[in-house]
Amino acid sequence: MPRRFVIQKHDASSLHYDFRLEVDGVLRSWAVPKGPSADPRQKRLAVEVEDHRLEYENFEGVIDGRYGAGAVIVWDQGTYRNLDQGRSMAETIEAGHVKVWLEGAKLTGGWTLQRTSGGEKPQWLLIKRRDDQADARRNPQSTQPESVRSGRTIEQVATDQGGREQRK
Repeated sequence: MPRRFVIQKHDASSLHYDFRLEVDGVLRSWAVPKGPSADPRQKRLAVEVEDHRLEYENFEGVIDGRYGAGAVIVWDQGTYRNLDQGRSMAETIEAGHVKVWLEGAKLTGGWTLQRTSGGEKPQWLLIKRRDDQADARRNPQSTQPESVRSGRTIEQVATDQGGREQRK
């Protein structure tokens, strides 16, 4: 059964992308400083961060506080499925090797999250799997910078008076 995923572009102390997967009633989350790459040769650092409530999936606006100050947009959103038929998503995360198929507005195809170190903030690698959706020439961060919900860029959201949530 497909579950939801969201990638939020977040301009906090540094610009990054929050990669979030719906797992057991929460959004399991990783901060990806350079954002996902469509090139399977690119291994992107993904730092595991605290889980978020499912309601956070559609948030756009300016935040101040708990999750880091700054503007947030819904950069991509859709559904995903677990490619590891033998284990639940929670089990694959616990084992440190996640394989998913994304069906998003910008990203589609297979992706792997591989844990490389543990500790308080475990580090992972986010890697595009070699499939028909892989494209080393494609750079969606620069060619598709806008929100899939509102059509606005992170800069436009940052200048919005009051930083209210934007809905499409």
